[in-house]
Amino acid sequence: MATLAENARQTKRRSWLKRRMPKTLFGRALVIFLTPLILMQAISTYVFYDRHWDTMVRRLSTSLAGDIALIVTEVETDSSPAALARIDRLARNHLGLVLTYRSGAILENRSTATLFDPTLRQMRRSMTEQVRRPYMIDTEAADRQIAITVQLSDGVLEVLAHEKRLYTSTTYIFVMWMVGSALILFAIALIFMRNQIRPIRRLAIAARAFGLGREVANFKPEGAHEVRQAAEAFQQMRARIRRQIKQRTDMLSGVSHDLRTPLTRMKLQLAMLGEDKAVQELQADVQDMERMVEGYLAFARGEGTEASITTDVKALVKDFAIGERRGGIPLELETTDRAIQPIEMKPQSMKRALTNLVSNARRHAKTVRITLDAIEDAYEIFVDDDGPGIPEAERGRVFKPFYRGDPSRNPETGGTGLGLTIARDIVHSHGGEIGLEESPLGGLRVRIRMPV
Repeated sequence: MATLAENARQTKRRSWLKRRMPKTLFGRALVIFLTPLILMQAISTYVFYDRHWDTMVRRLSTSLAGDIALIVTEVETDSSPAALARIDRLARNHLGLVLTYRSGAILENRSTATLFDPTLRQMRRSMTEQVRRPYMIDTEAADRQIAITVQLSDGVLEVLAHEKRLYTSTTYIFVMWMVGSALILFAIALIFMRNQIRPIRRLAIAARAFGLGREVANFKPEGAHEVRQAAEAFQQMRARIRRQIKQRTDMLSGVSHDLRTPLTRMKLQLAMLGEDKAVQELQADVQDMERMVEGYLAFARGEGTEASITTDVKALVKDFAIGERRGGIPLELETTDRAIQPIEMKPQSMKRALTNLVSNARRHAKTVRITLDAIEDAYEIFVDDDGPGIPEAERGRVFKPFYRGDPSRNPETGGTGLGLTIARDIVHSHGGEIGLEESPLGGLRVRIRMPV
C-alpha cells in the first residue's frame, strides 16, 4: 500500500510539472538553458557571500576597529591639547580618520541595533573585541562618512571615517557582473535558439500546408543536420505523393479512353437493333455502365489539377446557393455575421462537394438548408434536411465507394453511391473533417469542419 501511495504521489508530481512546462520547443529550450544558468549564478553568489564577502568584511572591520583601538589607547595615555593635535594629524595623514575629542562629555544612551546590515554587525563584533568600551556607530553622520563615538574615562572620542574603510564596492561590481553576463549570455542563447528553431517551425508549417492541400512555396532544407534530414524526407514524401496522384490520374485517363470507345460502339449497335424490349434493357444497362464509369473516374480524380487560391468562404457559399436557386432548386441559406478569414482552397472542388451533399439531401427530403458558422480556428458548414435520415449504424458505411442505402440499386433513387465519397475526399484533401449527425430539421445533418 505504501508503494502504491508513493507511486501515486510521484505520478501527481510529474503531471504537475508537465502541466507547467512550456508547450513549445522554444520555451523548453529556454528552460533547459536557463536552469543551469540560474543554478550557476546561485552557487556563485553563495560562494561569494560565504567566502569573499565574509572575509573582506571581517578584514575591513577588524582594520578599522584596530585603528580606533590604537587611537583610543593614545588618547587615554595623553589627552592634552598638544597630544590630541598630534594624534589627529597622524590619523588624518596615515589612517584617513578625523578625530574630535569632547572632554567631560557622556555618550548618549540610544539603541544602535542593526538588523539588516551584516557589515555593521561585523563591525560591532570587532569594536567589542578590540576597543572594549561603550561606543556608537552612526552611518548618517555626513555624506559618505561613518561616525564612531567611543566613551573614554574623561570624555568622548568621535572618529569620522570614510565609508570605503568599511564598505567595499566589490559586492556591487560582482552583482553587476553576474547580472550583466547572464543577460548577455541569455541574449546570445536567445538568438541562437531562435535561429535553430526557425527551420523546425518552417518544416511544421510546410507539412501542415501540404496536409491542407495548399502549395508549399520557397521551402528548402536548412538548419541543423537532423532538421535538414527531416526536411529532405518531407520533400521526398511530397514528391512521391504527387507522383502517385499523377500516375493514378494518367492511368484513369487511359481507362476512360479505353472504356468509352467500346461503350459508344455498343450504343450504336443497340440503336440499330430496333425497339425490342431486350434491346431497351441492354441500352439501360449501357447507360448504367456509363454512369458508373463517370462516377468512378470523378471519384478517382478527386480534386483534379485545380490550383489552390485565396478564397472568401462566405462569398463561395453564397455564390453556390445562388447558383442552385437559379437552377430551380429551393435551398435555404444561413451565414454567420462574424468575419471569416480567407483561406487557401480549391473553390470548384468545394462547390462540387456541396453539390453532391445537396443532391443527396434533395433526393430524400423537401427542405434543404445550408448554414455557415465560424469558430475560433475553423469554419463549419452544415447541410440539413428534413428527410428520413440515415441510421446511426450505417453512417460510417455510406462514405464507402459505391455503397448505397437503397438496395434496389435504382439510379433514380440512390445514384451511383459516390456522392458522399467524393465529398469526403475533397474535404479531407483540404485538411478538413466531415461527419453525419441528427439534423434539427428532423432528417440528416452533414457537418464539414475546415481549419483556418
